[in-house]
Amino acid sequence: MKFEIPPLPYAKDALEPHIGAETVELHYEKHHRGYLSKLRKQIEGKPEADASLEDLIRTKDGDVFNNAAQVWNHTFYWLSMKPDGGGEPTSELLDLLERSFGSFDSFRSEFKEAATTEFGSGWAWLVKDAGGELSVCKSSDAENPLQRGLEPLVTIDVWEHAYYLDYRNERARYVDAFLDHLINWDFVAANLVLAPLADDVHGEGNPQADRRYRKRAKAFAESGRAERAARHAAHPDK
Repeated sequence: MKFEIPPLPYAKDALEPHIGAETVELHYEKHHRGYLSKLRKQIEGKPEADASLEDLIRTKDGDVFNNAAQVWNHTFYWLSMKPDGGGEPTSELLDLLERSFGSFDSFRSEFKEAATTEFGSGWAWLVKDAGGELSVCKSSDAENPLQRGLEPLVTIDVWEHAYYLDYRNERARYVDAFLDHLINWDFVAANLVLAPLADDVHGEGNPQADRRYRKRAKAFAESGRAERAARHAAHPDK
């Protein structure tokens, strides 16, 4: 199985002034591609080369796990942002967050706390469990919620290379910018409705399956049906 990473879903300067083009260039071309290059070398000619990224994330450890997870995590991170994103989501998705966290402000505070208190390098996630409940979690280094049986909905990278050029050591300001200006609520809504169960996700480890999934998610997000999807997620019996 040939491992690949998709092109960025926007121009490298599209997230400015919140994340600079230089940060995106280094992050995507050097770090993201670097993990992919290391992974390919580590599994070349081995049985692991026929596995999906998700299989490697769930079953491997050490360098193979670290690089496989970081390839997956970064692809998900790029899709978790969009130019002119952020703020509160549509009313139906907002209702779902309020039902899960008590209020949007409570969600925002919990997500920010997870992102800012992760010691060292890691990630913060909005996730859905097998029962459909939403929660916030954080993970260290390359760890991924798939390892815990959780379905990722959106993530922020809090490794220093994600924000240091733009914010130096002020991680909290970077997290605020992500939440207020960048988070892609259409991607969250698409994941809530279109994302398969965690055991069936193929991701970048299966390029054909991934292209089909990303195409569906992108088409859904651009179709204007995100509000209807969020309404269904918030009120499945209606």
